[in-house]
Amino acid sequence: MNISKIDLNLLIYLDVLLREKNVTKAASQLNITQPAMSNGLKRLRNLFNDPILVRTSDGMVPTERARALAPAIRKILLELEEALQGEEEFNEQHSQRVFRIMASDYAASTLLPSLLRKINQKAPNITIDIMTPSDVTFHDVEAGKIDMAINRFDELPQSFHQKTIWRDTFSCLLSADNPVVSKFNLNTYLSAKHVWVSKTGFGVGVGMDPKDVQKLGWVDEALARLGKKRDIKVFSRNYHVAMQLAYEDELVATLPTKAAMLHKDDPNYTVVKPPFDIPDIELKMIWSPLLHHDASHIWFRHLVMEAANEQS
Repeated sequence: MNISKIDLNLLIYLDVLLREKNVTKAASQLNITQPAMSNGLKRLRNLFNDPILVRTSDGMVPTERARALAPAIRKILLELEEALQGEEEFNEQHSQRVFRIMASDYAASTLLPSLLRKINQKAPNITIDIMTPSDVTFHDVEAGKIDMAINRFDELPQSFHQKTIWRDTFSCLLSADNPVVSKFNLNTYLSAKHVWVSKTGFGVGVGMDPKDVQKLGWVDEALARLGKKRDIKVFSRNYHVAMQLAYEDELVATLPTKAAMLHKDDPNYTVVKPPFDIPDIELKMIWSPLLHHDASHIWFRHLVMEAANEQS
């Protein structure tokens, strides 16, 4: 295969086709007609001497050759886009840039107020657009549609840049009137009713199963190692809801410490150490290689870390 005879557009077509696995959706994403995309698929099949996509009862499925090509094509296109980006200066005082951030409820509650104060001081015309994990996908981040995602991540695509913002312990937030406060130990913890709260990852979430310990996360996995299980009364994806329930319904909310400490000066609440060991969590920011050398993005990443250091 002579590389000088390859139409670069075909690689773009291939990248989108393998991601969408649908000619019509791929055409829509590239803003071309469906016949043009079909013709592109035909040319790709001739180029690689492979069907690329095969129709099955489950829809269009990539061939083995296509699956092998996918990561290499994605890497080539990302590196090319990054190389073609022009250098430009960034003036924080006059910039009207909009930074789009996917932030978990935990990150939004603890980090973003400090970050916004810094933005108001240093770059008063900049706007922040905060999205939830359900609003975006890894592809949105990779494509640079989202400037940054801030969350706890178990696994990440290798192409992403990442930096740890902080590590956090866990604390228990209770109403000051909760009967277990006076004698808080493992037995009273297990005798109480609990509110579960967590929201990680991307995409629309699904309902929780109290019996599926592995999907319940750090707190319940730590209890399972002791052969114990807590009585979860409410499942929530919102930290402020969990905190309110801890106060109004005398539920125990076991939260990352930085979230629990938002109520440390409120006499209606008590913050105590959990009566068992829970592994620390790690809050990270991730971003696309397409934005890694962008002057405004570099400035913003530094500002995020300044805000994070104020929370330490």
